[in-house]
Amino acid sequence: MRLNPLTVKKIKRFKSLRRGYYSLILMGALLLLAVFAELFVNNRALVVYYEGSLRFPTYGSQIAGTEFGFDYSHETNYRDLRNRFRAEGGGFVLMPPVPFGPQEDAYPGEFVRPRPPDFGNRNFLGTDTQNRDVLARLVYGFRNAMIFAFGFVGGVYLLGIVIGCAMGYFGGWFDLITQRFIEIWSNIPFLYTVIFVSSVFEPNLLLLLAIIVAFSWTGMTYYMRTGTFKEKAREYVAAAQILGASTARIIFHHILPNIIATLVTFMPFLMITAITSLTALDFLGYGLPEPTPSWGELLRQGTERLKIAPWITLSAFAAMTIVLTLMAFVGEAVREAFDPKKFTVYE
Repeated sequence: MRLNPLTVKKIKRFKSLRRGYYSLILMGALLLLAVFAELFVNNRALVVYYEGSLRFPTYGSQIAGTEFGFDYSHETNYRDLRNRFRAEGGGFVLMPPVPFGPQEDAYPGEFVRPRPPDFGNRNFLGTDTQNRDVLARLVYGFRNAMIFAFGFVGGVYLLGIVIGCAMGYFGGWFDLITQRFIEIWSNIPFLYTVIFVSSVFEPNLLLLLAIIVAFSWTGMTYYMRTGTFKEKAREYVAAAQILGASTARIIFHHILPNIIATLVTFMPFLMITAITSLTALDFLGYGLPEPTPSWGELLRQGTERLKIAPWITLSAFAAMTIVLTLMAFVGEAVREAFDPKKFTVYE
């Protein structure tokens, strides 16, 4: 498919903004890490060689310890299995670089307390107050945050585009009534609603996403309403109406592509809003339930034990700072690259 020459100019402009371009590359690498986190941070082995056969437990079903000649009273502990094979022979175990899961006790059978980083044990950022590996919880917390962020952007765009474009296109009583509804809805206290819902239902990622989207779509409608109202007055819309195009076709095939720059420039900043909102709810205790890994939960642990375990707060704060900074750089570059004052069909 051949790109519009104007789109090509915008892409070239974005690439020339090195800070935003390289930030996008780094974010892409982090997203790949989140998608394939089990290959890098996991308590399941990548490969197990035993009695002439290879096993791949990472993305498969859990293998009973009795199949490897050892009697485990629970699911196979692959770190222990690796040590046994090294000492007694009979097999080989390849573990991920960080051989801990986000919800497991990294030091089973020992006193539960935060432990500082231990590079010899590949416990690079220490453990939290439940003996869980901090780095593992950071990585899987990042994955939960990005799933939440993409879902948030999709939900806000869906509601904001449909309702905002309808307001701008139809106008009249529909526009007036919808605006009054949005004003009333925007005044409902968000935090009280979350507290009420959390007291009735056990919160989960989907429920929190639905609540936050329900209170965040209204701002997008005003941008879509204004853009649609302005584009509706142009000649190409009148021509499409004369040719018999349906309302949905005019809005989604003619008007929306001409205001797409607004949607693109908002995406990184909406993702920042989603991540900070989820982190804040987790920090206050109204977010994802235990033991789901999340950055807000790590920050809450760290602030409560800042003197005895400062690495928890520092790790979570550093991760948030890096990710949000990269997203802000990408957002600034996209906004400048899609600036209609610089790139217009009337050049």
